Amino acid sequence: MGTSAKPRLSVFRSNTEIYAQLIDDDSAKTIASASSRDKDIAAQKATKVEKAKLVGSALGRKASDLGITQCNFDRGGNLYHGRVKSVADGAREAGLKF
Repeated sequence: MGTSAKPRLSVFRSNTEIYAQLIDDDSAKTIASASSRDKDIAAQKATKVEKAKLVGSALGRKASDLGITQCNFDRGGNLYHGRVKSVADGAREAGLKF
């Protein structure tokens, strides 16, 4: 569950792409989002795990611009391993705490 002060960082992983959103569940709105399909991330030649880390850091930068420092991590039923872990690591390096 996410609030406006501490939103939920939701991660969706498909076979080829990865998407991350900061969601305020109280008002049912997405505060910020990033994905591996964003132009700056998709243009880079990197593995899926490296792109996942870029997605996490991009979302972390957007969150810090909005003044968000804490969130709840929602791995979406996936194991905390590989690309899901890379998103979390990238977001932590960008300043988010969960």
